[in-house]
Amino acid sequence: MDAKERMALPRQQATELKPAERVTNFNEVVSGFDHDTVLKEAERCLQCKKPKCREGCPIHNDIPGFIALLREGKIEDAYWKDRATNSLPAICSRVCPHEFQCEGSCIRGKKGEPVAIGMIERYLVDWMVANGKSMLKPCAVPKEKKVAVVGSGPAGMTVAFHLAHAGYPCTIFESLPAVGGMLSMGIPAYRLPRDIIEAEFDALRNCGVEIETGVAIGKDKTVQDLLANGFDAVFIGVGAHLSRKLGIEGEELGGVLHGVDYLRRVNLGEKLNLGRNVVVVGGGNVAIDCARTALRTGSDKVFILYRRTKAEMPASQAEVHHLEEEGVKIEMLAAPVKIHGENGKLSRIECIRMQLGECDASGRCRPVPQEGSNFMIEADAIIPAISQDMDPTVNKGVDLALARWGTFVVDEVTMQTSREGVFAGGDAVLGPQTVAKAVFQAKEAAESIIRYLEGRDLKEGRVKKE
Repeated sequence: MDAKERMALPRQQATELKPAERVTNFNEVVSGFDHDTVLKEAERCLQCKKPKCREGCPIHNDIPGFIALLREGKIEDAYWKDRATNSLPAICSRVCPHEFQCEGSCIRGKKGEPVAIGMIERYLVDWMVANGKSMLKPCAVPKEKKVAVVGSGPAGMTVAFHLAHAGYPCTIFESLPAVGGMLSMGIPAYRLPRDIIEAEFDALRNCGVEIETGVAIGKDKTVQDLLANGFDAVFIGVGAHLSRKLGIEGEELGGVLHGVDYLRRVNLGEKLNLGRNVVVVGGGNVAIDCARTALRTGSDKVFILYRRTKAEMPASQAEVHHLEEEGVKIEMLAAPVKIHGENGKLSRIECIRMQLGECDASGRCRPVPQEGSNFMIEADAIIPAISQDMDPTVNKGVDLALARWGTFVVDEVTMQTSREGVFAGGDAVLGPQTVAKAVFQAKEAAESIIRYLEGRDLKEGRVKKE
C-alpha cells in the first residue's frame, strides 16, 4: 500500500463536507475496511523481535501481538490483546498521529511505507461492533474506598476505567455541560463521531462510575473539599483548554476567535458563521480542525498562515492532505503582526514574510521575520490556533506544585503530585499532547492510586517508562 492509497483510506471521511452532526447509530461509523485489504496489510508486519512500533506507541501496545492474532483469523482475541493496554482503542485508532508514533517507528517505514497500524487497530474495533461482540470488561465488586476524577477527557476516562474494573467507585467531575473533554470539545465530530465517545461513557456507567457535569473544581468545589468529603484519592486530568494568544495589537477586536475556544463553541452546538474569508494561524492539528470546521459552518474561503514550511508542520500528514483536498490553501513562511479593524471589528490582517534561520538540535529551524516584507490580508475572521495551556483554576485551594509552564509537577513513576493522595496526568502534566500519551499516564496513575488505597508501596517494582 503506497502513500497515496493510505491517504485515500476512509478513516477521516475527508471529502464529505457535511455539518458536524452527531452520528445516531454507532454502526454507521464502522470503517468499511475490506477484510482482505486489512489482512494483506497485516501480512506486511515483520513481527520484529524488538518491535520499534511498540516503543513508538506511548501506551506500549503489543502491536505485533494483535497483528499476529489477526493474521491467524482470531479477530476478537486480537481486539482484546489491544484492549489489554489501551483503554480507548476506538478513539486512539481514529485520532492518534500514527505517523509520529507507532507507524513512524515501524521498521518497514525505513525503506518504504510503514504498516498501517492505525487502520488495523480501527478495523479490530469496528469488526467487534459490526459483529455484535461485547466490548465491555466484567465489572468488579465495589469496594469501600472511592476516588474523585477531575476532568472527563481521555486521562479521566482511562483512570475511571481502570479503577472501576479494580472495584473502586469513581465520580468524574466535568466543568462543561458535555462529557469527553478535549475529545468532544477539541476534536470535530466528523473526525471522532460522538457515539464513539458516548459508548465509552456508557461502559463506565455500566461499572458504576458516576459523572457530574457543570461542576468546576477550583470554583464550585476544591480538591481539598473532595478529600474532606468522602473521597480517598483524587486524580486531576484536566485538558489544555486555554488558547494561547498571539500577543499582537488588535487581538481584542471582534472577529478574533481563538482555536480551542472556537472549536468548543461549535462542538457545544453554537451556530457560528465567521463570514466568507477566514484565516487560521498555526500548523498543528487544532489549526487544521479549525480550518475544516470553518468550511463546514459556512465559510467558503479559508486558508492557513504558518510561519515555517509544510515539512515542519506538526500536524499529521493525513490531516494536511485532507485539508488541501477540501480546498484550503496554506500560506507558508508568513505570520501575523497586527490585526486592523473598523468600529471594533476585524477588517484586515497585517502579516510579515519569514525565512528559516538556525536549527535546534532536533532539526527544527527558527523562523526569522524579513524586514520590510509586510503585506495585508482582507478577512472576516481570524482564528489563532498556535497552542493551548492548562487552566490553573483547578489548583485553587490546594496549591499543588506547578512547573514553570503551568502544568502539575508529578513523580515520573507514580504520577503523584506534591500532595499525597492527589495524582495527575495527561495535558495537566504534559501540556497539549496526544490522546495516547494521556491514556498512558492515566494508566500509570491508576496503578498508583490502587496501591495508595491498598496501603502498598507506590514505586516497588516500577521504573519510569519512556
